[in-house]
Amino acid sequence: MFCEEIWARTATLLKAIHDHPFNAALGDGTLDRERFAFYMVQDARYLSAFSKALAAASVRSADPADAMFFAESAHTALAVERGLHTSYLEEFGVSAEEEAAVPTSPTCLAYASFLQATALAEPLPVLAAAVLPCFWVYQDVGTALLARTAGMDDHPYRAWIDTYSDESFAASVERIKVITDRLAETADPATRRAMAEAFCRATEYEWMFWDSAWRLETWPTRQWLG
Repeated sequence: MFCEEIWARTATLLKAIHDHPFNAALGDGTLDRERFAFYMVQDARYLSAFSKALAAASVRSADPADAMFFAESAHTALAVERGLHTSYLEEFGVSAEEEAAVPTSPTCLAYASFLQATALAEPLPVLAAAVLPCFWVYQDVGTALLARTAGMDDHPYRAWIDTYSDESFAASVERIKVITDRLAETADPATRRAMAEAFCRATEYEWMFWDSAWRLETWPTRQWLG
């Protein structure tokens, strides 16, 4: 099956995601608020592009059940996950004006642009493979962090961990894996290769996204602009 094969292919990268200092600190509760707030701001902007990619997948789906899944997932990305970001930023005392003043990071823009370009130029199977890591990697990380933080009810990032380790989110992950496997089964070899490349590229961007938050990434060229 496609998903099984591509998960094995990205195993070393997935371990690097779990081992990244951002996620290690997130898990033990020592991640400083500045980095997490930066991540929240960037992720909220990424989710706008992600939801549009999901909406595009809904429009292209011939199967009504698949179309409904992608449409509902697009809504969830904007409503539920955006609500999580807003809650944390309010808790951290970050105003709407301060949030708006944070420049979109190079990595956030690159990942969002990759999804938008895929939604515009690639067939549904490739688009499904491109959005899959944002479901599957987050669920994998959230589930691992849930196990690490068992009994730590006062964990500062409990709401984030609970969101991505939730059973309903896990069900969504399984659903999109089924869809992606089905699309891969009927895809020609070139399309299947493109699916694999899209999945790998998106997973690379997942690592880069957490890394950019850890580094509080800025535009290195900003100094030369007026």
